[in-house]
Amino acid sequence: MERRIGSFGGTRPGPLVVCVGGIHGNEPSGVLAARAVLEKLAKGIPAFRGEFVALAGNLSALAQERRFVERDLNRQWIPERIEALRSGRIGEANGPEDVEQRELLAAMEEALTRHPGGAFFLDLHTSSAFGPPFLTIGDTLQNRAFALKIPIPVVLGLEEQIDGPLLEYINNLGHVTIGVEGGQHKAPEAKENLEAVLWHALVAAGNLAASSVPEGRSHRERLEKASLGIPRVLETHHRHSIAPEDGFRMSPGYRNLSPVVHGEIVAHDRSGPLRTREPGWLLLPLYQSLGSDGFFLAREVGSLDLKLSYGLRRLGLQRVAHWLPGVRRHPRYDGVLMVNTRVARLYPEELFHLLGFRKRRMQGDWLIVSRRRHLPTQRQRAAGAS
Repeated sequence: MERRIGSFGGTRPGPLVVCVGGIHGNEPSGVLAARAVLEKLAKGIPAFRGEFVALAGNLSALAQERRFVERDLNRQWIPERIEALRSGRIGEANGPEDVEQRELLAAMEEALTRHPGGAFFLDLHTSSAFGPPFLTIGDTLQNRAFALKIPIPVVLGLEEQIDGPLLEYINNLGHVTIGVEGGQHKAPEAKENLEAVLWHALVAAGNLAASSVPEGRSHRERLEKASLGIPRVLETHHRHSIAPEDGFRMSPGYRNLSPVVHGEIVAHDRSGPLRTREPGWLLLPLYQSLGSDGFFLAREVGSLDLKLSYGLRRLGLQRVAHWLPGVRRHPRYDGVLMVNTRVARLYPEELFHLLGFRKRRMQGDWLIVSRRRHLPTQRQRAAGAS
Protein backbone atom coordinates (compact mmCIF):
# COMPACT_ATOMS: atom_id res chain seq x y z
CA MET A 1 0.00 0.00 0.00
CA GLU A 2 1.27 3.46 -0.93
CA ARG A 3 1.02 6.53 1.29
CA ARG A 4 -0.60 8.42 -1.57
CA ILE A 5 -3.70 6.47 -2.58
CA GLY A 6 -4.13 8.78 -5.53
CA SER A 7 -5.33 12.18 -6.70
CA PHE A 8 -7.57 13.68 -9.33
CA GLY A 9 -7.40 17.21 -10.69
CA GLY A 10 -9.78 19.15 -12.85
CA THR A 11 -9.00 21.39 -15.78
CA ARG A 12 -10.30 24.47 -13.95
CA PRO A 13 -9.11 25.94 -10.64
CA GLY A 14 -11.14 25.14 -7.57
CA PRO A 15 -11.02 23.85 -4.02
CA LEU A 16 -8.74 21.19 -2.58
CA VAL A 17 -10.33 18.23 -0.78
CA VAL A 18 -7.96 15.93 1.12
CA CYS A 19 -8.97 12.71 2.85
CA VAL A 20 -7.01 10.32 5.07
CA GLY A 21 -8.14 6.72 5.47
CA GLY A 22 -6.71 4.11 7.79
CA ILE A 23 -5.07 6.27 10.43
CA HIS A 24 -6.14 3.31 12.56
CA GLY A 25 -4.88 0.11 10.96
CA ASN A 26 -7.98 -1.95 11.68
CA GLU A 27 -10.10 0.56 9.73
CA PRO A 28 -9.31 -0.07 6.04
CA SER A 29 -12.74 0.95 4.70
CA GLY A 30 -11.65 4.57 4.31
CA VAL A 31 -8.81 3.52 1.99
CA LEU A 32 -11.19 1.36 -0.04
CA ALA A 33 -13.77 4.15 -0.29
CA ALA A 34 -11.18 6.68 -1.48
CA ARG A 35 -9.95 4.24 -4.12
CA ALA A 36 -13.49 3.71 -5.36
CA VAL A 37 -14.07 7.45 -5.74
CA LEU A 38 -10.76 7.93 -7.58
CA GLU A 39 -11.51 5.05 -9.96
CA LYS A 40 -14.88 6.59 -10.88
CA LEU A 41 -13.39 10.05 -11.25
CA ALA A 42 -10.79 8.62 -13.64
CA LYS A 43 -13.57 7.36 -15.91
CA GLY A 44 -14.57 10.95 -16.55
CA ILE A 45 -16.50 13.55 -14.56
CA PRO A 46 -17.69 16.67 -16.42
CA ALA A 47 -16.48 20.05 -15.21
CA PHE A 48 -14.49 18.89 -12.19
CA ARG A 49 -12.85 21.86 -10.46
CA GLY A 50 -9.81 21.86 -8.19
CA GLU A 51 -8.22 18.72 -6.79
CA PHE A 52 -9.01 15.65 -4.69
CA VAL A 53 -6.12 13.96 -2.84
CA ALA A 54 -6.43 10.70 -0.88
CA LEU A 55 -3.79 9.51 1.59
CA ALA A 56 -3.36 6.37 3.69
CA GLY A 57 -2.66 6.81 7.40
CA ASN A 58 -0.84 4.13 9.38
CA LEU A 59 0.62 1.78 6.75
CA SER A 60 2.38 -0.45 9.28
CA ALA A 61 -0.80 -0.96 11.31
CA LEU A 62 -2.90 -1.48 8.16
CA ALA A 63 -0.54 -4.27 7.10
CA GLN A 64 -1.06 -5.94 10.49
CA GLU A 65 -4.80 -5.11 10.71
CA ARG A 66 -4.21 -3.56 14.14
CA ARG A 67 -5.43 -0.22 15.47
CA PHE A 68 -1.80 0.74 15.98
CA VAL A 69 1.59 -0.94 16.40
CA GLU A 70 2.95 0.88 19.46
CA ARG A 71 1.01 4.14 19.85
CA ASP A 72 -2.28 5.50 18.56
CA LEU A 73 -1.36 7.65 15.55
CA ASN A 74 -4.52 9.71 16.04
CA ARG A 75 -3.34 10.95 19.44
CA GLN A 76 0.07 12.26 18.36
CA TRP A 77 -0.75 15.56 16.61
CA ILE A 78 0.39 17.97 19.30
CA PRO A 79 2.28 21.09 18.12
CA GLU A 80 5.30 20.39 20.33
CA ARG A 81 5.57 16.88 18.92
CA ILE A 82 5.27 18.14 15.34
CA GLU A 83 8.13 20.54 15.97
CA ALA A 84 10.21 17.70 17.41
CA LEU A 85 9.59 15.66 14.25
CA ARG A 86 10.58 18.57 12.03
CA SER A 87 13.75 19.31 13.98
CA GLY A 88 14.86 15.68 14.04
CA ARG A 89 14.63 15.38 17.85
CA ILE A 90 12.38 12.38 17.18
CA GLY A 91 14.39 10.10 14.90
CA GLU A 92 13.29 7.24 12.67
CA ALA A 93 14.51 4.72 15.23
CA ASN A 94 12.04 5.90 17.87
CA GLY A 95 9.16 3.70 16.75
CA PRO A 96 6.91 2.74 13.82
CA GLU A 97 4.33 5.44 14.53
CA ASP A 98 7.07 8.09 14.47
CA VAL A 99 7.95 7.03 10.91
CA GLU A 100 4.28 6.95 9.94
CA GLN A 101 3.61 10.40 11.34
CA ARG A 102 6.63 11.95 9.66
CA GLU A 103 5.69 10.52 6.26
CA LEU A 104 2.00 11.38 6.60
CA LEU A 105 2.85 14.92 7.70
CA ALA A 106 5.06 15.39 4.64
CA ALA A 107 2.37 14.05 2.29
CA MET A 108 -0.31 16.31 3.77
CA GLU A 109 1.90 19.39 3.66
CA GLU A 110 2.85 18.69 0.05
CA ALA A 111 -0.84 18.87 -0.88
CA LEU A 112 -1.90 21.69 1.45
CA THR A 113 0.93 24.08 0.56
CA ARG A 114 -0.05 23.95 -3.11
CA HIS A 115 -3.47 25.39 -2.15
CA PRO A 116 -2.72 28.31 0.21
CA GLY A 117 -6.38 29.39 0.16
CA GLY A 118 -7.35 26.59 2.54
CA ALA A 119 -8.64 23.06 2.05
CA PHE A 120 -11.47 20.75 3.07
CA PHE A 121 -10.04 17.84 5.05
CA LEU A 122 -11.77 14.54 5.91
CA ASP A 123 -10.54 11.84 8.31
CA LEU A 124 -12.28 8.53 7.50
CA HIS A 125 -12.99 6.05 10.30
CA THR A 126 -14.99 2.99 11.26
CA SER A 127 -15.69 1.63 14.75
CA SER A 128 -15.92 -1.67 16.60
CA ALA A 129 -19.69 -1.26 16.99
CA PHE A 130 -22.37 -1.41 14.31
CA GLY A 131 -24.51 1.63 13.65
CA PRO A 132 -25.26 4.44 11.22
CA PRO A 133 -22.65 6.78 9.74
CA PHE A 134 -22.14 10.15 11.39
CA LEU A 135 -19.80 13.16 11.31
CA THR A 136 -17.62 14.62 14.06
CA ILE A 137 -16.39 18.19 13.91
CA GLY A 138 -14.43 20.64 15.98
CA ASP A 139 -17.05 23.28 16.77
CA THR A 140 -16.25 26.16 14.45
CA LEU A 141 -18.82 27.88 12.25
CA GLN A 142 -16.83 26.93 9.15
CA ASN A 143 -16.88 23.25 10.08
CA ARG A 144 -20.58 23.37 10.91
CA ALA A 145 -21.51 24.95 7.58
CA PHE A 146 -19.64 22.28 5.63
CA ALA A 147 -20.81 19.31 7.70
CA LEU A 148 -24.48 20.30 7.58
CA LYS A 149 -24.43 19.93 3.79
CA ILE A 150 -23.95 16.17 4.26
CA PRO A 151 -27.18 14.34 5.22
CA ILE A 152 -26.07 12.37 8.30
CA PRO A 153 -25.93 13.28 12.01
CA VAL A 154 -23.28 15.78 13.12
CA VAL A 155 -21.66 15.34 16.54
CA LEU A 156 -20.09 18.39 18.17
CA GLY A 157 -17.39 18.22 20.82
CA LEU A 158 -16.27 14.61 20.34
CA GLU A 159 -12.80 15.57 19.11
CA GLU A 160 -12.41 18.04 21.98
CA GLN A 161 -12.78 15.13 24.42
CA ILE A 162 -9.44 13.64 23.33
CA ASP A 163 -5.90 14.99 23.06
CA GLY A 164 -3.79 15.11 19.93
CA PRO A 165 -6.26 14.14 17.14
CA LEU A 166 -5.20 14.78 13.54
CA LEU A 167 -8.21 16.96 12.78
CA GLU A 168 -7.43 19.40 15.59
CA TYR A 169 -3.95 19.95 14.18
CA ILE A 170 -5.24 20.47 10.61
CA ASN A 171 -8.15 22.66 11.77
CA ASN A 172 -5.80 24.95 13.68
CA LEU A 173 -3.84 25.51 10.47
CA GLY A 174 -6.95 27.18 9.04
CA HIS A 175 -8.58 24.35 7.09
CA VAL A 176 -12.16 23.08 7.29
CA THR A 177 -12.18 19.60 8.83
CA ILE A 178 -14.64 16.79 9.48
CA GLY A 179 -14.26 13.28 10.81
CA VAL A 180 -16.45 10.55 9.35
CA GLU A 181 -17.54 7.36 11.14
CA GLY A 182 -18.76 4.99 8.44
CA GLY A 183 -19.94 1.96 10.41
CA GLN A 184 -18.51 -1.25 11.80
CA HIS A 185 -14.91 -2.16 10.82
CA LYS A 186 -15.71 -5.25 8.76
CA ALA A 187 -19.23 -4.39 7.62
CA PRO A 188 -19.47 -4.02 3.81
CA GLU A 189 -21.78 -1.03 4.18
CA ALA A 190 -19.03 0.94 5.98
CA LYS A 191 -17.07 1.32 2.75
CA GLU A 192 -20.27 2.26 0.87
CA ASN A 193 -21.19 4.86 3.51
CA LEU A 194 -17.74 6.45 3.42
CA GLU A 195 -17.80 6.57 -0.37
CA ALA A 196 -21.21 8.27 -0.28
CA VAL A 197 -19.88 10.87 2.18
CA LEU A 198 -16.85 11.56 -0.03
CA TRP A 199 -19.09 12.27 -3.02
CA HIS A 200 -21.24 14.61 -0.93
CA ALA A 201 -18.10 16.36 0.35
CA LEU A 202 -16.85 16.98 -3.21
CA VAL A 203 -20.21 18.54 -4.05
CA ALA A 204 -20.34 20.58 -0.83
CA ALA A 205 -16.80 21.88 -1.37
CA GLY A 206 -17.62 22.94 -4.95
CA ASN A 207 -15.51 20.46 -6.91
CA LEU A 208 -18.43 19.18 -8.96
CA ALA A 209 -22.17 19.47 -9.38
CA ALA A 210 -24.50 17.01 -7.67
CA SER A 211 -25.82 15.98 -11.08
CA SER A 212 -22.33 14.79 -12.05
CA VAL A 213 -21.98 12.25 -9.21
CA PRO A 214 -22.24 8.62 -10.41
CA GLU A 215 -25.27 7.05 -8.72
CA GLY A 216 -25.72 10.26 -6.76
CA ARG A 217 -29.35 9.60 -5.83
CA SER A 218 -28.55 6.19 -4.36
CA HIS A 219 -25.74 7.71 -2.26
CA ARG A 220 -28.11 10.27 -0.76
CA GLU A 221 -30.84 7.71 -0.16
CA ARG A 222 -28.34 5.41 1.57
CA LEU A 223 -27.25 8.12 3.99
CA GLU A 224 -30.74 9.46 4.67
CA LYS A 225 -32.14 5.98 5.34
CA ALA A 226 -29.32 5.18 7.77
CA SER A 227 -30.04 8.37 9.75
CA LEU A 228 -33.79 7.99 10.25
CA GLY A 229 -34.91 8.75 13.80
CA ILE A 230 -31.56 10.24 14.91
CA PRO A 231 -31.15 13.95 15.81
CA ARG A 232 -29.51 16.07 13.13
CA VAL A 233 -27.00 17.59 15.55
CA LEU A 234 -25.73 16.25 18.88
CA GLU A 235 -23.08 17.33 21.36
CA THR A 236 -20.79 15.08 23.38
CA HIS A 237 -20.99 15.69 27.11
CA HIS A 238 -19.19 12.67 28.59
CA ARG A 239 -16.20 10.50 27.71
CA HIS A 240 -15.46 7.36 29.69
CA SER A 241 -11.70 6.93 29.42
CA ILE A 242 -10.15 3.57 30.25
CA ALA A 243 -6.77 1.98 30.98
CA PRO A 244 -5.75 -1.68 30.54
CA GLU A 245 -5.86 -2.32 34.29
CA ASP A 246 -9.52 -1.19 34.52
CA GLY A 247 -10.87 -4.48 33.21
CA PHE A 248 -13.40 -2.56 31.09
CA ARG A 249 -16.15 -4.62 29.43
CA MET A 250 -18.80 -3.00 27.27
CA SER A 251 -22.24 -4.51 27.69
CA PRO A 252 -23.22 -6.41 24.53
CA GLY A 253 -25.68 -5.19 21.93
CA TYR A 254 -24.99 -1.44 21.80
CA ARG A 255 -24.72 0.34 18.46
CA ASN A 256 -23.43 3.76 17.63
CA LEU A 257 -26.11 6.34 18.41
CA SER A 258 -28.11 3.96 20.59
CA PRO A 259 -30.63 5.80 22.81
CA VAL A 260 -30.01 5.30 26.54
CA VAL A 261 -31.95 6.27 29.67
CA HIS A 262 -30.72 7.69 32.97
CA GLY A 263 -29.05 5.07 35.14
CA GLU A 264 -28.75 2.47 32.40
CA ILE A 265 -25.91 -0.03 32.90
CA VAL A 266 -23.84 0.19 29.71
CA ALA A 267 -20.55 -1.41 30.82
CA HIS A 268 -18.62 -2.94 33.71
CA ASP A 269 -15.11 -2.59 35.08
CA ARG A 270 -13.28 -3.73 38.18
CA SER A 271 -15.29 -1.28 40.30
CA GLY A 272 -18.63 -2.71 39.13
CA PRO A 273 -21.39 -1.57 36.76
CA LEU A 274 -21.09 1.72 34.88
CA ARG A 275 -24.34 3.67 34.59
CA THR A 276 -25.34 6.60 32.41
CA ARG A 277 -25.68 9.95 34.14
CA GLU A 278 -28.62 11.16 32.06
CA PRO A 279 -30.67 10.11 29.05
CA GLY A 280 -29.10 10.60 25.64
CA TRP A 281 -27.28 8.80 22.87
CA LEU A 282 -24.37 6.39 23.23
CA LEU A 283 -21.40 6.75 20.87
CA LEU A 284 -18.42 4.57 19.97
CA PRO A 285 -18.92 1.69 22.45
CA LEU A 286 -15.62 -0.18 22.62
CA TYR A 287 -15.76 -3.80 21.43
CA GLN A 288 -12.06 -4.29 20.69
CA SER A 289 -8.93 -4.86 22.75
CA LEU A 290 -7.03 -1.67 21.87
CA GLY A 291 -8.26 1.81 22.69
CA SER A 292 -8.49 4.30 25.55
CA ASP A 293 -12.12 5.38 25.02
CA GLY A 294 -14.75 3.08 26.55
CA PHE A 295 -17.73 5.02 25.25
CA PHE A 296 -19.10 8.54 24.82
CA LEU A 297 -22.49 10.01 25.66
CA ALA A 298 -24.19 12.74 23.63
CA ARG A 299 -27.40 14.78 23.72
CA GLU A 300 -29.43 16.54 21.06
CA VAL A 301 -28.72 20.16 20.12
CA GLY A 302 -31.85 22.03 19.12
CA SER A 303 -32.09 24.40 16.15
CA LEU A 304 -32.61 27.40 18.45
CA ASP A 305 -29.36 26.69 20.27
CA LEU A 306 -27.54 26.42 16.94
CA LYS A 307 -28.95 29.77 15.81
CA LEU A 308 -28.12 31.43 19.14
CA SER A 309 -24.57 30.07 19.01
CA TYR A 310 -24.16 31.33 15.45
CA GLY A 311 -25.41 34.80 16.39
CA LEU A 312 -23.22 35.13 19.48
CA ARG A 313 -20.10 34.13 17.56
CA ARG A 314 -20.86 36.42 14.64
CA LEU A 315 -21.02 39.23 17.21
CA GLY A 316 -17.57 38.18 18.40
CA LEU A 317 -18.57 37.50 22.01
CA GLN A 318 -16.15 34.56 22.17
CA ARG A 319 -13.35 37.12 21.98
CA VAL A 320 -14.50 38.95 25.12
CA ALA A 321 -15.51 35.95 27.25
CA HIS A 322 -12.54 36.75 29.52
CA TRP A 323 -14.48 39.81 30.72
CA LEU A 324 -16.72 37.51 32.76
CA PRO A 325 -15.99 37.56 36.53
CA GLY A 326 -13.53 34.83 37.49
CA VAL A 327 -12.47 34.25 33.86
CA ARG A 328 -9.19 35.32 32.31
CA ARG A 329 -7.11 34.59 29.24
CA HIS A 330 -4.47 31.91 29.43
CA PRO A 331 -1.06 33.62 29.60
CA ARG A 332 0.48 31.34 26.94
CA TYR A 333 -2.20 30.08 24.54
CA ASP A 334 -4.62 31.92 22.26
CA GLY A 335 -8.24 30.84 22.41
CA VAL A 336 -7.83 29.37 25.90
CA LEU A 337 -9.55 30.64 29.04
CA MET A 338 -8.83 30.02 32.72
CA VAL A 339 -11.94 29.83 34.90
CA ASN A 340 -11.69 30.14 38.67
CA THR A 341 -13.35 26.98 40.02
CA ARG A 342 -14.90 28.96 42.88
CA VAL A 343 -16.98 30.94 40.41
CA ALA A 344 -17.19 28.39 37.57
CA ARG A 345 -20.45 27.04 38.99
CA LEU A 346 -22.04 30.43 38.24
CA TYR A 347 -21.72 29.80 34.52
CA PRO A 348 -23.65 26.92 32.97
CA GLU A 349 -21.59 24.62 30.77
CA GLU A 350 -23.85 25.55 27.85
CA LEU A 351 -22.60 29.17 27.95
CA PHE A 352 -19.07 28.15 27.02
CA HIS A 353 -20.40 25.63 24.48
CA LEU A 354 -22.40 28.34 22.71
CA LEU A 355 -19.17 30.30 22.27
CA GLY A 356 -17.26 27.23 21.06
CA PHE A 357 -15.28 26.46 24.24
CA ARG A 358 -15.80 22.70 24.40
CA LYS A 359 -12.47 21.36 25.58
CA ARG A 360 -12.30 21.21 29.39
CA ARG A 361 -9.26 20.34 31.51
CA MET A 362 -8.31 20.95 35.15
CA GLN A 363 -5.03 22.72 35.95
CA GLY A 364 -4.64 23.02 39.70
CA ASP A 365 -7.53 25.15 40.94
CA TRP A 366 -8.38 26.40 37.46
CA LEU A 367 -10.77 25.01 34.88
CA ILE A 368 -9.12 25.40 31.46
CA VAL A 369 -11.54 25.73 28.54
CA SER A 370 -10.47 26.10 24.92
CA ARG A 371 -11.93 26.35 21.46
CA ARG A 372 -10.78 25.54 17.95
CA ARG A 373 -8.83 28.52 16.64
CA HIS A 374 -9.37 28.08 12.89
CA LEU A 375 -6.50 30.40 11.99
CA PRO A 376 -7.17 32.28 8.75
CA THR A 377 -5.34 30.97 5.72
CA GLN A 378 -3.43 33.13 3.25
CA ARG A 379 -6.52 33.74 1.10
CA GLN A 380 -8.71 34.45 4.13
CA ARG A 381 -6.19 36.97 5.49
CA ALA A 382 -6.13 38.74 2.12
CA ALA A 383 -9.93 38.99 2.30
CA GLY A 384 -9.78 40.44 5.81
CA ALA A 385 -11.09 37.39 7.70
CA SER A 386 -10.60 37.26 11.47
